[in-house]
Amino acid sequence: MCVTLLFALGSPNAFATTQLTHSPSVLRFGYVEVGHTETLIVTLTNSGLTSVTVSGVTVSETAFAAPNLTFPLVLAAGQNVDVSISFTPPTTGWTPGSIEFSSNASNPTLTVQVGGNGVNSMAVTATPSTLSFGQVAVGKSDSLPLVLTNARTSSVTISGVQTTGSVFSISGTKFPLTLTGGQSVTLTATYIPTSGGEAGGSLLFAGPGLCVPLVGTGTTGGVGVLSLTPASLSYGNVTIGSTDTLPITMSASGGSITVSSATSSSSQFVLTGTSLPVTITSGDSISVNVAFTPQSSGTVAGSLTFSSTASNSQVTASLAGVGTVPTYSVSLMWDSTPDVVGYNVYRSTSSNGSYSKINPILDASTAYTDSSVVAGNTYYYAATSVNAAGQESALSTPAVEAEIP
Repeated sequence: MCVTLLFALGSPNAFATTQLTHSPSVLRFGYVEVGHTETLIVTLTNSGLTSVTVSGVTVSETAFAAPNLTFPLVLAAGQNVDVSISFTPPTTGWTPGSIEFSSNASNPTLTVQVGGNGVNSMAVTATPSTLSFGQVAVGKSDSLPLVLTNARTSSVTISGVQTTGSVFSISGTKFPLTLTGGQSVTLTATYIPTSGGEAGGSLLFAGPGLCVPLVGTGTTGGVGVLSLTPASLSYGNVTIGSTDTLPITMSASGGSITVSSATSSSSQFVLTGTSLPVTITSGDSISVNVAFTPQSSGTVAGSLTFSSTASNSQVTASLAGVGTVPTYSVSLMWDSTPDVVGYNVYRSTSSNGSYSKINPILDASTAYTDSSVVAGNTYYYAATSVNAAGQESALSTPAVEAEIP
């Protein structure tokens, strides 16, 4: 007996894995009052083995926005980043939309479906309107109260609640729940982080369509260590008003860490080109740039402190540079005169003012450079010739004008 096997061959990309992913799969804002803004978090994750550069974002509807994003945004292999998406309904009714992230990942376009309802007023309000848990050690828990209030005079029924974000939960009552006019109920929201870094989620209460954003940051409880290379940056001489940039490398060891902020002791030193918070997996590192823009002359000392979830929660790099005053000079040239042994150069700050000789000795050449000028001034120059008998000619006319910026 002969058995024939047939294989269907697809394209090489048919089995390609999706490198850039997002969570949750859909963002639902529920009901939001017209003109008000609600913000939810979507997490982008690089699940591949190579880094991904996110180059831009496209929003299909103006009611939605992805504020405070800086591009290019580089995600190392296994790294994730939380992106805030806001919804500001201009009118009442349902508004669907999409957020598209462009990158060099195996899936170059990542689309997040979004939607929300604009209403003139909310049937049920939440206090607080957003639950922020702050920093919580991985494996530990933190709970916050959430008060729901019926803002109407008639009864409102909450049929259920949908929780987004596996690290969040809600307790304190059973659904469906009916609130009479003005009645309130207190619930308890709990956050139990399973990994370091920021986590976002939401509570969507069906019936009134109330959405409560959730956010918390898991800390690794001193597992990871953050190090800086080099530990100090020296910029040398930098002209006042100009900028010099030097790199510094942040490395994680012993566990993944999340760098949440960078605080500079002086406005003349600034972290540039990096969006925080950023998570660094164990054994990996990222390079950031620190810019120095001196505002006055002299030595400037400062520091840049990075705060993170590492065991050494704050690591500081020392910074130093010297602000220098810009220097200017005026180069003069003139035609030679027969039967002379040299020339003198005279300067004035007024075209009709008195002129003073600025060359210390007789100049035998037909060129002179004045390096003693000061920014913001205008100078006028004239030259004289001197013969072998020591006789000096009158000042040349017209005088040469030089304006120093």
